[in-house]
Amino acid sequence: MIPIKVVGAKAAQTHTHSHGHNQAAAGTALHYLQPGALNLAALPPLSLYIHFPWCVRKCPYCDFNSHEAKGGGFPEEEYLASLRSDLEMALPLIWGRRIHTIFIGGGTPSLMSAAGLDRLLSDVRTLLPMDADTEITMEANPGTFEAEKFKSYRASGINRLSIGIQSFNAEHLSALGRIHDGGEARRAVEIALANFDNFNLDLMYALPTQTLEQAREDIETAMSFKPPHLSLYHLTMEPNTLFAKYPPVLPDDDASADMQDMIAELTAAQGYGQYEVSAYAQPGHRAKHNLNYWHFGDYLGIGAGAHSKISFPHRVLRQARSKQPKAYMEAVKAGNPVQEEYEIGRGEMGFEFMLNTLRLHEGFEPNLFSERTGLSINAIEQQLNAAEAKGLLYRDYNLIKPTELGQRFLNDLQQMFLGS
Repeated sequence: MIPIKVVGAKAAQTHTHSHGHNQAAAGTALHYLQPGALNLAALPPLSLYIHFPWCVRKCPYCDFNSHEAKGGGFPEEEYLASLRSDLEMALPLIWGRRIHTIFIGGGTPSLMSAAGLDRLLSDVRTLLPMDADTEITMEANPGTFEAEKFKSYRASGINRLSIGIQSFNAEHLSALGRIHDGGEARRAVEIALANFDNFNLDLMYALPTQTLEQAREDIETAMSFKPPHLSLYHLTMEPNTLFAKYPPVLPDDDASADMQDMIAELTAAQGYGQYEVSAYAQPGHRAKHNLNYWHFGDYLGIGAGAHSKISFPHRVLRQARSKQPKAYMEAVKAGNPVQEEYEIGRGEMGFEFMLNTLRLHEGFEPNLFSERTGLSINAIEQQLNAAEAKGLLYRDYNLIKPTELGQRFLNDLQQMFLGS
């Protein structure tokens, strides 16, 4: 956490081709530094999220901002130039703040060339203060793994991989529309093991036609590689996806509850602590970037469709970039990549905070609420009492956390803070 510093318009005067845009952004920054409805004593840690919007093929369950790279190509040089300009224009909003973690997500960032990724990270280092040991994660698709390219990614500064395995079962991979098979999934993990000491395997369960035994086999296969971190997601039917339009037959609630129990048992037996709804880690390997989200920290998002949450002494700002890659690159050229920008109102702040922090199994310290929202915890006293009375929440002077029942009915618990 860093103490708040008020920045003058001078902060905008970086010597780049975006000089005019930076001055405009400095004006915006000064506007947000005016007195407002909140009172934050200090600013939270700041992360950087970089969105890479292309993938080989859109998966039927995916509701992320991803676009098929037609004919396998995408305008890498132009997009990287846009990312740099986008970051330059955003600098006055985060002036003087250190970056704690970086996450390159997608789409499929591992489609980027080794030289492209190197250029991206050197641009980031040129423009932002960060520590030598900053956690830098990149999402990777097993269908795009090339040993040499991943060696180069490591040399450029990527020190954590998040590999979208989803399943090791060929039938389920095909049902999910993945471009890799079980063999490629295993080979990808082996390449990761050879080059990275910190990586995450992403798996899904409750897949179309999946049995409890098949789900167990996937988890056991994943754990046989001893990954430092596992992300285990229940497949959900998201609106505006192919699966929402043509729903596959999924395991029923009882079957998926059995899968959840099996996962809890297997992960615990292998020394993985569940610290968040879908996240399991070996000691010392929790995802710092994701933890910053769940603690209602700040993040600057650059790239097509990226979202930001940025705190100032008296307000908290949300932004979203243009979603379509072409529209985004044009918007950057025009000096305005941000499509949507608004302040989180006092009335929504309690819900926004609890929506994130209630995902943490170990909960949070009560004083974090006022630290991150600039409001007194009394603002949500009524909802806290109601959740406690229903047995969904445990709290004392040092801790607020969901009970086991609260974890099981997390959506209901989070909804209780709406309009707090």
